[in-house]
Amino acid sequence: MGKRTITVHHVRAVLRGAERHGLDTVPLLQTAGIPPLLLSDDRARVTADQFGLLFRALYRATHDEFLGLGSAPSRPGTFAMMCHATLGCRDLGAAIERGAAFYGLFPGGPDLALTREGDEAVFVVRNDLGRDEDRFLAECLVVIWHRLCSWFIGRRIPLLRAGFGYPPPPHHDEYPYLFGCPVRYGEPVTTAVFSAHWLASPLLRDEPALEEMLRASPFELLSRREYAATVGEQVRRALARSLRASPRLPSLGAAIAGLAEGHEPIAELAARLGFSEDTSFHRAFRRWTGTTPGAYRGQADVVDHGGSADAS
Repeated sequence: MGKRTITVHHVRAVLRGAERHGLDTVPLLQTAGIPPLLLSDDRARVTADQFGLLFRALYRATHDEFLGLGSAPSRPGTFAMMCHATLGCRDLGAAIERGAAFYGLFPGGPDLALTREGDEAVFVVRNDLGRDEDRFLAECLVVIWHRLCSWFIGRRIPLLRAGFGYPPPPHHDEYPYLFGCPVRYGEPVTTAVFSAHWLASPLLRDEPALEEMLRASPFELLSRREYAATVGEQVRRALARSLRASPRLPSLGAAIAGLAEGHEPIAELAARLGFSEDTSFHRAFRRWTGTTPGAYRGQADVVDHGGSADAS
């Protein structure tokens, strides 16, 4: 989850629910291109693609978003409805609280909460989620919620630390990479801690973007760490902000249009917009959008030719 290869421990863990329900896991492993004998080797690892295929196969076989690992199943579509319920929230803090309340409606579901401790925000998983002796489901919840929140605001939220209510497992050296932060064990509950200022971040995604994300999730959320917004999305948001706040909007709108057309030299465009020199235009455009006129024009060319690129 988040590394080029994944320890066989996580492969065994994700299979536990299917095994408890009497499902034959050999065909599921074969569907993912994982040799069943690999599970007997503690040093073995699989690729992120193989793990994603196995996750999808288990999802289909169990008809359960928790893959049979929880004390009660989570019907397919539950995660999607939670995302739709949170999309219209005013900021990230409200979205997390609404998402936690949503899952609180289901008996046997995860008991989630958001608390604030000074300048820190704490995402909490209060229960042990049934018979998940490998704690795989609890770990997945932290990873998926962290990356979903990052996707909502178009920025990867750095975690300050994560805590787990059990001793260090044999694969504990995976945790700092998986969560990207220091990890504590023997904590009262499972937690992920980040700076509270992120809670005021507005949600930047819309319904079409959500539908696109949901077609590959939650599988992709487990394997993809970065969810920065594209340059085009950043420019559109900057334009919207300027509509509300800047009397210089006509200059920005004309700049966007001129760059998107892609024909007029940037120096001539700057002069036409009333800038005394093109360096002043570069500074103003970067202040408006966070990128340069040349970089924006290059991004527009990529999109026009059917490609896309994420901002880092």
